[in-house]
Amino acid sequence: MSGTMVEFPANGTAAGGYLAVPDGGRGPGVVVLQEWWGLVPQIKGVCDRLASEGFVALAPDLYHGEMAEHTEMDRAGELMTSLPPDRAARDMSAAIDHLLSLDATTGNTVGVIGFCMGGMLTLLIAAQEGDRVAAAVPFYGAPLGDGAPDWSGLTAAVEGHLAENDDFFPPEAINALGAELREVGRDVVFHVYEGTGHGFANEENPLGTWDEAAAATAWARTLAFLGAHL
Repeated sequence: MSGTMVEFPANGTAAGGYLAVPDGGRGPGVVVLQEWWGLVPQIKGVCDRLASEGFVALAPDLYHGEMAEHTEMDRAGELMTSLPPDRAARDMSAAIDHLLSLDATTGNTVGVIGFCMGGMLTLLIAAQEGDRVAAAVPFYGAPLGDGAPDWSGLTAAVEGHLAENDDFFPPEAINALGAELREVGRDVVFHVYEGTGHGFANEENPLGTWDEAAAATAWARTLAFLGAHL
């Protein structure tokens, strides 16, 4: 199963992304948010896998056509740090608009799943979009410290998947955030996968940290979680 590139309106401009629709033609909508590499084939593959499980999946191209190879970590870092936050927020919100406008999408809420940078953005957009996002699944990423949003808008259930050994997004800090959010009544669970490193669910293994068993467990949990909340 494979999807197609699409364009959609984004607050007076245009945005694009990769859309995958299940064979049955309809299903709950899920926004997929890229790692710092960009909208690479592996992220498109996540959309295809979600579609094979009955979801309508859309990955917005937050870098607008630019991407980095796995050997270009410096370029990936530059693309991530130079991403205009207001444009990213606009494009993610527009992706939700587009998903909810499709005849293929059932329901009036979406899920969001993201990896690394996309994991951080998953929680940001869930807080920003309120009850339009019913389920948020960040993989090894969260907005911490000065990057934290106004959490009062977060109504989505959250299930995160964290690496035990992660210098980019330390699990201790993310678990502390989870505790803070639970104290104010939010539905938040973070799973930490023993012995894993950042990027453990990326089967292309760009950081040499892919863990097949942990990735399979995280994926099964993700599918069950999305199915329960969408």
